[in-house]
Amino acid sequence: MTILIDQPQLQLDCIPLEENKLGQSQCAFEAPDMNAFGQNFRDYTNAESERQKGVEEFYRLQHINQTYDYVKRMREKFSKLDKMEMSIWECCELLNEVVDESDPDLDEPQIQHLLQSAEAIRKDYPDQDWLHLTALIHDLGKVLLLPKFGGLPQWAVVGDTFPLGCAFDASNIHHKYFHENPDSKNSTYLTKNGVYEEGCGLENVVMSWGHDDYMYLVAKENGTTLPSAALFIVRYHSFYPLHKAGAYTHLMNDEDRENLKWLHVFNKYDLYSKSKVHVDVEEVKPYYISLINKYFPEKLRW
Repeated sequence: MTILIDQPQLQLDCIPLEENKLGQSQCAFEAPDMNAFGQNFRDYTNAESERQKGVEEFYRLQHINQTYDYVKRMREKFSKLDKMEMSIWECCELLNEVVDESDPDLDEPQIQHLLQSAEAIRKDYPDQDWLHLTALIHDLGKVLLLPKFGGLPQWAVVGDTFPLGCAFDASNIHHKYFHENPDSKNSTYLTKNGVYEEGCGLENVVMSWGHDDYMYLVAKENGTTLPSAALFIVRYHSFYPLHKAGAYTHLMNDEDRENLKWLHVFNKYDLYSKSKVHVDVEEVKPYYISLINKYFPEKLRW
């Protein structure tokens, strides 16, 4: 069962102590201007970069292959959670084997990204331990890339997410490749609402399949006691068309709008904490183990 939590005082920039209702003397994490490669974050336009070319090819494949029917099949298959049993921390360690080919900002092992974002949030929001843990687990679904979880292709696991069953909004990265998606030929899916009703709630919207939706299923079905905002962050943190461009808001309900406030907080740390400076895993491990024990069972079905 999940619990509700108070809405955040949004600390997206440094705020003097007398104005900071969370009690910090200063903003401990300051978002950099450049990523680890010396480029702007989420820059998909540098065609001269080999990494950028690979990112664009990734999105071409993703936009062609992620269809409404495909996602329905994937959710049915992986909701069985019959791959293995392991703890949250064991899954974190598995991510040492994973590199996200869709990410133009980082080529480090994923466990470092998890800890970098979690530690950055921990500095600015020391009393919100659920948010620290949410940062740690938000990308664990990327284990779908590993053979023991089915070895899904990158386009079926990582990258920005988007709704299926309605028109593809122009704010989606590399939108031009959707014209090759079979759903673009289905008139039922070509209107703004598509198969949905306005205000239906994102819970009722079929999102492109990937690590977000998978980890959401794992957390929910294993009975986490994390608040609903945490599950919202896990499920929609890659939904950039929504939380960066403001697209698809017509499908949201009141609960979505409240939880989106926390996702906006989280997004800063997910995006801008990516760095070549590694976190000492053994030093911070005891703290995160304590949070895992607080909010999750010892072993989870995956």
